[in-house]
Amino acid sequence: MLFAGPIGFSAPLLLVGLIVLPILWALLRAVPPAPVRRNFPGVTLLLGLQDEESQTAKTPWWLLLLRLLAIAALIVGFAGPVVHPKPVQTTQTDLVIVIDGSWVGADGWAAQNQKISDLLASANRSERRTAIVTLTDLPTQNAIPFATAAEWQNKIANLAPTPWQPPPTTSDWFTEISDRFDTIWFSDGVDWDGRLKLVSDLETRGSVEVVQPLKQTYVLHPAGFDQGNISLSASRALTNGPAKISVVAVGRDPAGTERQLETIALDFLAGETTANARLTLLPELRNRITRFEISGQRSAGTVTLADDALRRREVAMIAGRDDAEMSDLLSPLHYLREALAPSADLIEATAIDDILLANPDVIILADVAKLSDPQTAAVLEWVENGGLLLRFAGPLLAAANTGRPQDDPLLPVRLRTGGRSVGGAMSWGDPKSLAPFTTQSPFFGLPIPQDVAVSSQVLAQPDPTLASRVIAQLADGTPLVTRKTVAQGQIVLVHVTANAQWSSLPLSGLFVQMLERLAISARSAQSDETLLAGTTWLPQKVLDGFGQRQDATTLAGVSGETITQGDIGRDLRPGLYANERQQIAVNVGKADTVLTHATWPEHIPVTGMDTVQEVDLKGWLLGAALVLLALDCFGSLAISGRLRGPRADVAVLLLAGLLISASPKAQAQDSFAIAATSQVVLGHVLTGDAELDMVAEAGLRGLSQTLFRRTSIEPAAPMGVNIETDELAFFPFLYWPVTADQPLPSRTAFVKLNRYLRTGGMILFDTRDADTAPFGSGSPEARKLQTIARSLDIPAIEPIPENHVLSRAFYLLQVFPGRYASREIWVEAQPISQTGAQGVPFRGQNDGVTPVVIGGNDWARAWAIDPQGNKMFPVGPGQAGEKQREFAYRFGVNLIMHVLTGNYKSDQVHVPALLDRLGDEK
Repeated sequence: MLFAGPIGFSAPLLLVGLIVLPILWALLRAVPPAPVRRNFPGVTLLLGLQDEESQTAKTPWWLLLLRLLAIAALIVGFAGPVVHPKPVQTTQTDLVIVIDGSWVGADGWAAQNQKISDLLASANRSERRTAIVTLTDLPTQNAIPFATAAEWQNKIANLAPTPWQPPPTTSDWFTEISDRFDTIWFSDGVDWDGRLKLVSDLETRGSVEVVQPLKQTYVLHPAGFDQGNISLSASRALTNGPAKISVVAVGRDPAGTERQLETIALDFLAGETTANARLTLLPELRNRITRFEISGQRSAGTVTLADDALRRREVAMIAGRDDAEMSDLLSPLHYLREALAPSADLIEATAIDDILLANPDVIILADVAKLSDPQTAAVLEWVENGGLLLRFAGPLLAAANTGRPQDDPLLPVRLRTGGRSVGGAMSWGDPKSLAPFTTQSPFFGLPIPQDVAVSSQVLAQPDPTLASRVIAQLADGTPLVTRKTVAQGQIVLVHVTANAQWSSLPLSGLFVQMLERLAISARSAQSDETLLAGTTWLPQKVLDGFGQRQDATTLAGVSGETITQGDIGRDLRPGLYANERQQIAVNVGKADTVLTHATWPEHIPVTGMDTVQEVDLKGWLLGAALVLLALDCFGSLAISGRLRGPRADVAVLLLAGLLISASPKAQAQDSFAIAATSQVVLGHVLTGDAELDMVAEAGLRGLSQTLFRRTSIEPAAPMGVNIETDELAFFPFLYWPVTADQPLPSRTAFVKLNRYLRTGGMILFDTRDADTAPFGSGSPEARKLQTIARSLDIPAIEPIPENHVLSRAFYLLQVFPGRYASREIWVEAQPISQTGAQGVPFRGQNDGVTPVVIGGNDWARAWAIDPQGNKMFPVGPGQAGEKQREFAYRFGVNLIMHVLTGNYKSDQVHVPALLDRLGDEK
């Protein structure tokens, strides 16, 4: 490429043609010698006559200039002019593009990809071997994945930031690599351990350049409690003056829809890296919060998830004895108040009926011996609906048990008559210590203080279920805490008193920790390492690098020790983790997280992320040449007098057509139409979510390849469709992934969609929520689909019947899974008056093609493949998951065969009847 300042040419030799322009000017202006003039008397007879077909003796200068400009535009256009061309690298040294790839750069990920694309284009022109290495997701083998720049250009869309930063051992990966290469490092702008060491290692292999944006980076710390208020804090990397950010509290409203519940500002003072604020909310609103996020930011570090630590549980307590006149140390509820008051909302009452009206999360009965039958039934119903009933023994409970076996539905075990009860004749001698907690116990891993001892207790009646209900016991094997599950709730009995009368347990820190393990209060388990020791937590939702929540039910459980260490990485991703009774949040930002702006050695060149786009002028110049030639035709007709008369309108229309066809917009529309109609093309509706649109394209790519291999259909590459501007009739099938926050189509778009559905098109609406909500259950995606469907001419729908054409259009199917295996998909309902032989639907409109198919199985992720043909997302576990993926492909094949062939398969059931009729006629 030849460079001439800010303009370059891909074929500069064609510019030599400009030399002939003066020659053409001379040739076109040349005229024959003037003829000899002779006076002829008869000419006087022609005086006064007008020649309507006169021609000029010379080409007018303006028309000649027009033609020369058109030729010049053609010559320069074919020379390939480019404004702001990227320089071609003359070196042949291999190039390695290193990307930090952490959540810090998520907000500028699109700009970074554009910069990388420009570098790859330059490397491709110089035929330079290239590799892209993401430091947060290093290749499994210690080898740099070199390939051509064109191959890497196709993989840029698959790059995504991770919700963790590069580990300190990143430089070790490069230690065993001896290749020589130049490095261009795309830094996120935040320092991390081991970065400078990696710089030194890379400099030993070649030159190093750094591309780093000069932008502010924020991280949000986990929310906490401060004197009854929610405390919020955030940190920043640069301290270049005061700044203000807005933090939004997001939660679910009573209908289950997520919305902004409150917004609070955090003010950073000049020179300060941390800002704090306190938020006051009513308990009802506070308990609905699911996350906090910095407004206008898009990364995992600007989102902090809320767990049970933010939701103060309501705990109701009733004592069997009136402790109003007792000292605090003798009160049955004193130690419970001290343990729970900092982290729970306490309700104290004397009547169980009053407590049930408040519908608390937990009810504690301290030495309550017996409830009436109606009260017992009411409490049991409350437990079955998810309540936790915690009972403590005492003299009253022991006395009520004297003389007969206890068979109380509000006790987890039957209690023995007598036994190790209170005082005197039944005393033990030496107090008994606690046995270590078993792995099945919720208290497993808690250290047992040496001074904790039990002097009296109530005993459980042995039976076959007793061993499975013991969650804590004494050193001699006597049950200390028993538990049973009742529907969705639990009943727990502590076989000693809630005060220090029978044991020293309430005097120890173990008492508080045991209450935490039972999820009585809402203090986060992360605040105490002993609460996490020996536990396993299952991920429920995890955050990606952009701060979006992803389903995590297929990920393995995480040990409590891993969560305690708090090292965010592949083994511990930020998100929500739960055990059987509690949920905790692991966030990128910690209370002590500090961001430091990355600085580099002075000899390393550092540039910004700003890029100047290359502008190809070839199309514009060729279009201008066409316009000039059209004007030339118009001028030629004008000076020849042919624009007068009945042909004038034809010439004007011809000129207008040429001008319109030469416009860039018309050329873009023509190219879109040609690409969409030259072959069968599957389309997906663009949602505005770049990641989701990428998944939809990858899914249709995988389905198109499956159709190509297994059927006679040979689809081209799928295309994204903007329902506002693009023509829908080009596509026989549209895949529409529904998101909760996508904007509603305009009125014009709804008109286009309705016309598309009425004229034979099919739309597959995919809410992608089959793993969490059945159809119509009110998920945010389902509600958005209902809103969209109100303005569409969608016919009545029904669950797909067993004999529907989709079940046998190409494959015989009874299930229609995607990434999720729900069979609940909906199609156009069959009118009762339109049934065919053997009850098979036989519709006349649109050749029997259902205009809509609605489901939530996330088919795109099951179909998705990358440009190299590799499957992009897991589907189920192991071989069963691959079998499910195969059925997802078969459903996709049936779907496209159905939309392209109509009711062909259904028509076949009429063949016997037609043959019989033909036989009767013969």
